[in-house]
Amino acid sequence: MTLTVGAPKVPSTTGAVLRQARAVRGLSLVDAARAATISPAYLSRLESDAVKKPSPHVLHQLSEGLAVPYAELMRLSGYRLPDGSDQLATGTAVAAALFADLTDDEREELLEYLAWYRARRRSGARRNRA
Repeated sequence: MTLTVGAPKVPSTTGAVLRQARAVRGLSLVDAARAATISPAYLSRLESDAVKKPSPHVLHQLSEGLAVPYAELMRLSGYRLPDGSDQLATGTAVAAALFADLTDDEREELLEYLAWYRARRRSGARRNRA
């Protein structure tokens, strides 16, 4: 049996980014809503993509409260950005923001895991070619 592991999915909606940011930060819905100064019910609707185009003001509050790049939230919500960054590839800015507050120990653990994971994938690829 061959196990194929794909690349991690980059969140492609505003709601998915907000859910991921909240999960990475270990925040409850209530705590995240409080940090963004919005109601938990509204955050729940945002996370489930029930709100299609939240206001720039709300996106800014979420950006500040969850430490997610404002421009990325704007782009995912369908707003055009004046500097053209709405045309850039998604994911890099969000990933960088989600892991910006890692401790040295957490960073070291992640690097060790990444090395192990890549070695495992390389050995699996060699076995599949043989």
